[in-house]
Amino acid sequence: MRNLKKQRRIQVIAVAAVALVLATGLIGYAMRDGINFFRSPSQVVADPPRETEVFRIGGLVEAGSLQQGQDNRIDFKVTDGNAVVPVSYQGILPDLFAENQGMVGTGKYINGTFEASEILAKHDETYMPREVVDALKEQGVYQEPEG
Repeated sequence: MRNLKKQRRIQVIAVAAVALVLATGLIGYAMRDGINFFRSPSQVVADPPRETEVFRIGGLVEAGSLQQGQDNRIDFKVTDGNAVVPVSYQGILPDLFAENQGMVGTGKYINGTFEASEILAKHDETYMPREVVDALKEQGVYQEPEG
């Protein structure tokens, strides 16, 4: 009787361990497309990602680089002070999107151009995404806002 209880306990623990491993694997598989890593323009230029990788890029919109095309196509360049990456976006930009302002885009780096599927802009005059601030600080070009 005692040996049967011990054997049953081992079976329950083994089934629970297999279920836990399986659940963890399924969660990781489901989230593979939902995790977007952030990169600064310097990181993208130094180590270009695969064309299939979706990631986020952030920095300042370079002055004089904003060009409106046909069919809501917008081309501009994003910089962190050390490197510049051309960005292409099909859609309507946020109202607060402007040159010399912070932005974060989600998309893929294809043939030397970041093809954005989403563009986010700052929401007030002092806001800049934390990843952009960290990247600019790392490059030594970030200045704290006054006030």
